[in-house]
Amino acid sequence: MTTANHPRDRLLNQKTHVTFDGEETSQSLPALCLELVSEQKKVWQVLREGFEYLKEVRERNLSCRGFSVRLQYNPKRITSSMAIGVERNRKERPCFLCLDHLPEGQKGILYRNSYLILCNPMPVLSFQFTVSHLDHRDQEIAENIDTFFQLMDDFGSRWVVLYNGPRCGASAPDHHHFHVAPSGQMPIEKEIREQKKLTLIRKVEGVPLYRVRGVGREIIILEGDDPMVVADVSKNYLKALKQVLLLDEEPMINIAGFHEERRWRLVIFPRRKHRPDVFFKEGEDQIVVSPGVIEMGGILVTPLEKDFERLDGATVESIYKEVSLEGETVQEAINAMG
Repeated sequence: MTTANHPRDRLLNQKTHVTFDGEETSQSLPALCLELVSEQKKVWQVLREGFEYLKEVRERNLSCRGFSVRLQYNPKRITSSMAIGVERNRKERPCFLCLDHLPEGQKGILYRNSYLILCNPMPVLSFQFTVSHLDHRDQEIAENIDTFFQLMDDFGSRWVVLYNGPRCGASAPDHHHFHVAPSGQMPIEKEIREQKKLTLIRKVEGVPLYRVRGVGREIIILEGDDPMVVADVSKNYLKALKQVLLLDEEPMINIAGFHEERRWRLVIFPRRKHRPDVFFKEGEDQIVVSPGVIEMGGILVTPLEKDFERLDGATVESIYKEVSLEGETVQEAINAMG
């Protein structure tokens, strides 16, 4: 832990359950995280209730053309699904990831002296963690991609590291953070293992770039055995996408990262919209689906029972097509990479 000479350091000490610095003598990060959950359940009622409620959520599988999704009826996610826009959100609420706004009972793992790993009190996946930067800074991936890969390494092959862009699913767009959860839960993980769905587009610095076919939305996969090179190529792609879209800010993207033995794989979902048009309709015409990285990965969270019951394959296909970036633009960005 840090020294407690400064008020911020004293607060950090109060909020730190244990420290992980990557030393070989340290307990593994997944083991520390599971221990954190156990300890937090004892003292933080909100988390305890969140895990109990997760046992009661209803799920059903839904077949679409060439792929499948899993619907999850989870009323506890209504606040997240209906969250207001970025600018208004920043002005009207205190940042719930800042140290001085964390709930009284919440503690985390001080990660490499820059982040705090926190239990998510409203999980969609089992053992879902939020990796929050100690400083209040905007959500952004390019300058923090090294940490993304470090998390993939420290958590290992049984976990997936997740990123939501600030305009397409981030719960706190004004505070930089990642999510981590056990791998194997999102339907897309199985589908991208089918070689017939992968089309090699080109190689950049020896890193193959694939487009995924027949899954209803645009997906780019980068993989290789050198994490630094894969990270550089991912920044190259984001830069090209930014140029093609004529943007000053980060392009709308969601990312899932997997590390298996010597292979490092990034699954990138390029986006053009956060929410489909049906989200903004009124009355019975509204469907409350707000796609972030988990939804793009094939788990569609529906906080309203009527949506859980009535969603069908055609509607899901329409939602994915609407919120995904057009294939021509995705290809144009790949062609524009240096």
